[in-house]
Amino acid sequence: MLLVGTGNPHKLEEISSVLSDLSIRTVGIEHLPPCEEVEETGETFEENALLKAAYFSRMAAGLATPERPRWVIADDSGLCVDALGGAPGVYSARFAGEDCTFADNNRKLLKALEDVEPEKRTARFVCVICCVPVPDDPRDAPPALFYSEGICAGRIALEEAGEGGFGYDPVFVEETTGQTFAELEAERKNRLSHRGLALLDFRCRFEALSAS
Repeated sequence: MLLVGTGNPHKLEEISSVLSDLSIRTVGIEHLPPCEEVEETGETFEENALLKAAYFSRMAAGLATPERPRWVIADDSGLCVDALGGAPGVYSARFAGEDCTFADNNRKLLKALEDVEPEKRTARFVCVICCVPVPDDPRDAPPALFYSEGICAGRIALEEAGEGGFGYDPVFVEETTGQTFAELEAERKNRLSHRGLALLDFRCRFEALSAS
């Protein structure tokens, strides 16, 4: 059994679909006792992904053996803008402050880049997935078994475009299509996205791990 450290049903469904032919059961955090929100204090995507995966892994260690997952994964992702020195990066979700909305973040980003020429508005979405084992003792900190990374290159648009997606999708222009993520059909976006690429790498690594 693989536990996906997320309460997002769409993310759980996406990962379950990627692994559907591996005969592995995937569950979300609803499989666990009530969990606290994990404080993302890491300075990198890798550190935050490990923080979340390790926390949910220790929670899973307290389950009875038949319902105890063998592995746990969690991801961290964000937008890195070159003209802003890589910001917002790990602070992408709260770029405009605590309790901000997607719209707040997009407005702040466009404002920060309003004097930046189009050719210098390069950016990339990054997703890092961390996989850890579930320890026998909830007090033990599990090690990272491996990380999978996906990077999608593009640039920041001059204004929002498109009705789909969420987050920075209306302002992120994907490199190969010249369209914002919000303009792309969901299936095509998922194939090109940072999370989609990270999941492809994760599947290869996890297939080898689960077969061992």
